[in-house]
Amino acid sequence: MAQKKVNKQDQELESVNEALSQSGQWIEEHQKAITIGAGVVVAVVLGVMAVYQWVIKPNRIAASNENATAEVIFAQAEQAAMQGDTVRAKALFEKALNGVQDSDTIGFLEVADNYSNQQAELAALYAGVCYAELGQMEEAVEYLNKFSASDITVGDAAQMRLGDVYVELGELEKAAKAFEKAAKGENDVIAPMALMKAGRVYLKLENKEAAKTVFETVKTKFFNTQEAQEVEKYLPMCD
Repeated sequence: MAQKKVNKQDQELESVNEALSQSGQWIEEHQKAITIGAGVVVAVVLGVMAVYQWVIKPNRIAASNENATAEVIFAQAEQAAMQGDTVRAKALFEKALNGVQDSDTIGFLEVADNYSNQQAELAALYAGVCYAELGQMEEAVEYLNKFSASDITVGDAAQMRLGDVYVELGELEKAAKAFEKAAKGENDVIAPMALMKAGRVYLKLENKEAAKTVFETVKTKFFNTQEAQEVEKYLPMCD
């Protein structure tokens, strides 16, 4: 019985890593000219996909259903965003955040502000992502900082999303720290992506020494990743 449980978790982690890896490739192919993938839909997926696999699914039976309907709306918003339907995506993110008027559907914001359980923390993460997708970055920071995860993978993904938001706000020092914090869990997918983002931010800050440190970490510790190949073009900028 225990062995089956372990195998199931391994499969779920593999699923998350595969999806994140594909997302990382998408960023490198389509966002090479930018310092960080701010505004890219994959930044939403990073946090939420990990949360779904490692928090919601294992605790689905025991957890309350406070977030259930909002989660469905959020998933629809993600799908619309990935399909390029930004108008519909934003409308859905708004509903997921604030709920639906004249119905029993409450949004993540109400759960995050009025409860003090695991579901409230999860709602805070979702709310932060919704705010970011709606362009309300200061609110996004507030709610992303309310979230804390016992699972390292989830926490790292949330920190990387927080770094994206700080970049949007022009708070580059905070962004770099968030990205480096996201890499501390040494997840083979999240860590190299986060370190690359940190390195680009440090270059923008003209802190070449810090940039070189994180780029070399990618090269030595995550040498089998796509980011390790990409880093070669950034290292000369650090001299």
